Amino acid sequence: MTHRIALSAPFALLALLALAAHAPAAQPASRKKERIEYAPTYAPAPPAPAQANGGIFQAEAGYAPLTSGARAAMVGDILTISLVESTQASKSNAATTGREGSIGLTPPTTGIFSKLFQPSDVAASGQNDFKGAGNASQSNSLSGEITVTVSKVLSNGTLLVKGEKALTLNRGDEFIQISGLVRPADITPDNRVLSTRVADARIIYTGKGEIARASRQGWLQRFFSMVSPF
Repeated sequence: MTHRIALSAPFALLALLALAAHAPAAQPASRKKERIEYAPTYAPAPPAPAQANGGIFQAEAGYAPLTSGARAAMVGDILTISLVESTQASKSNAATTGREGSIGLTPPTTGIFSKLFQPSDVAASGQNDFKGAGNASQSNSLSGEITVTVSKVLSNGTLLVKGEKALTLNRGDEFIQISGLVRPADITPDNRVLSTRVADARIIYTGKGEIARASRQGWLQRFFSMVSPF
């Protein structure tokens, strides 16, 4: 005997919503592309020498001077970047203008024109005032550390570094991504470099989850904010 259970439309809708709530959220295509872009670079395997020459030093296996110590110098090496970003900007302007004028004529008291003009009809004055002011200010601060890998060594010795740090917290996820160019001379003996010393730096700090959603406007409110003329 076959038993069939018919589900009403509201019950089926609630069941689908429950499954969707417990299903893992798929990352958007842009997020996956960023993860690939900031993926770590691993040190390549040293090529086998074409001919054994018995030498201890093999340049094709990678070279770093002894004076560099433990500092990053080759592809795949690890480097710690200290985030010390702090920017402040302010701008203000003001303008005031004024203009005033008056004119007065004494009407004739005799003759035929004395009957055409009255004393109150020949007085004129004008005034124009304007006052405007504007102010703008902005400040940003970012501190912390992130460890990246060397993805490429340029011909002049400059290091192209990139990396990402992903934190899964109680109520959401936090992502820190950075890429840029580093001079070996700016790397400290403990294998650190300040973010202010990174050329062409691209630092991204984003998050997602309940806290990030609560700090944003809803999609309908964002729509009305864009189309509102006020």
